[in-house]
Amino acid sequence: MRIQVLGPLAVEVSGESVIPTASKPRQILSLLALYPGRAVPMQTLMEEIWGMRPPQSAITTLQSYILQLRRRIGRAMGPDAPGDAKEVLATRHGGYLLQVPEACVDMHEYELLVAEGRAAFEAGDNERSSQRLRKALDLWRGPALVDLKVGPILEIEVMRLEESRLLAVERRIDADLRLGRHAELIVDLTELTARHPHHEGLHSQAMVALYRSGRQGSALGIYQRLRTRLVEDLGVEPSPQLQRLHQAMLTVDPLLNVASGPQRTSTFDLFAA
Repeated sequence: MRIQVLGPLAVEVSGESVIPTASKPRQILSLLALYPGRAVPMQTLMEEIWGMRPPQSAITTLQSYILQLRRRIGRAMGPDAPGDAKEVLATRHGGYLLQVPEACVDMHEYELLVAEGRAAFEAGDNERSSQRLRKALDLWRGPALVDLKVGPILEIEVMRLEESRLLAVERRIDADLRLGRHAELIVDLTELTARHPHHEGLHSQAMVALYRSGRQGSALGIYQRLRTRLVEDLGVEPSPQLQRLHQAMLTVDPLLNVASGPQRTSTFDLFAA
């Protein structure tokens, strides 16, 4: 089985898609796919598709959805498969699970690569950190489960994955800034700061990339625009770290240079207290 959740849902058995057309069975399959080899309680599955007010027929209806999924899996496996669909989509302890290795799910590969990239970053191996994080981010084909109408459980999982993705992007940019690739990052950071207009970490990276590319005025302009948005939209001033970064650019602090800056610090924390 091959499962992809980092983008539109894709679940294939022997090269054949087993994704149902109805939305609720798709939600069930997605939730089970996020926890390969682990039982998901029936109560959790019911909450995902009906919220806190399931119908009286919820258990029976859920069982019918599971049966539909098993039929699809069974057809894709074919008559000569060594096992059957009940072994793949199994019943366990008041719930259900997909009995497949974690390696079948793109999310698992993504999380392993991110962990390797972060470890390399902390060890000061910027090249490896950038490579592993870039490879992890290349697994994404769009927003997580973008083609699903998610319920309350999947909504939390999608938010977690998207937050993880953004953190991985930040760390990859940090590694590339350490490697002196500031000019190459300006286009990406322009897009990212537009998508996340209140995100101080991305704005600090954009400021540093521009500053190191000889565009001090543009870097200071980013700070002023962000400050205006934060004050007008949220009623807050930029964080102390960002204010100190701004001041460092005004005074041409040598710590902003690639060679002299800390080698194991995120861009946002260059001037942390």
